[in-house]
Amino acid sequence: MGFRDRGVEIKTPEQIAVMRRAGLLVGETLELLRTSVRPGITTGELDAIAEDNIRSNGGIPSFKGYGVPPFPASICASVNDQVVHGIPGDRALVEGDIISIDCGAIVDGWHGDAALTVAVGEVPEEVTRLMAVTEESMWRGIAAARLGGRVTDISFAIESYVREQGSYGILEDYTGHGIGSQMHMPPNVPNYGRAGRGPKLVRGMALAVEPMIALGSADTWVEDDDWTVSMADGRWAAHYEHTFTLTPTGAWVLTALDGGEAKLAELGVPFGGA
Repeated sequence: MGFRDRGVEIKTPEQIAVMRRAGLLVGETLELLRTSVRPGITTGELDAIAEDNIRSNGGIPSFKGYGVPPFPASICASVNDQVVHGIPGDRALVEGDIISIDCGAIVDGWHGDAALTVAVGEVPEEVTRLMAVTEESMWRGIAAARLGGRVTDISFAIESYVREQGSYGILEDYTGHGIGSQMHMPPNVPNYGRAGRGPKLVRGMALAVEPMIALGSADTWVEDDDWTVSMADGRWAAHYEHTFTLTPTGAWVLTALDGGEAKLAELGVPFGGA
């Protein structure tokens, strides 16, 4: 393992393989949570499901105890106008809610990090579209990454796609990030900006790409718990995230159960997974 280009951590293929194990555990946990979401379940119950699955499969929750003040849970559970870092508790989901679930796990010292937004039953069409645009923008960002390119090639692809879809708010204060032996590492991966800037994309780099997109303004505020980020105008937002790396043969999405192969093929991007 080495560090170069503004402190970016470069992993060996063997270390990336361990990150894939962490990524699969995150992906499997999120799939379990997706199927567990229903009216009446509390965000705290979802957190308990996640922690049990992570620990029973040999992992450690990345989020629990992280930061200042220490984050008290294993997932972030952000409902409706909450966009990120929501603390799970006794809030019960109701028909028509959406919940953004962010999950991280450590396996043998290496991290995986991913997020998705789930509708609780039927939601308005504009919310369904918001979720679809946010998820697709994440994939467009990953698809824009090439060995020898630059980090903001990802940023430009995300913003360009979102702007083409309508008048959405793209959060600027919260970004994707490098990941590996720590959960948050250089470089930041903004969800907006010009292409061709930032560190070069090289083999052994791993990045978490995570657009946070809102129906209204991108302005946010932090609630009294010092963690939960909510939209200032009270309109709803969605959040999707995957951890990926680049190999000589293409992109490999470490937190996608199929490595991202199907979606990358749909976008015409070579798959680089094992």
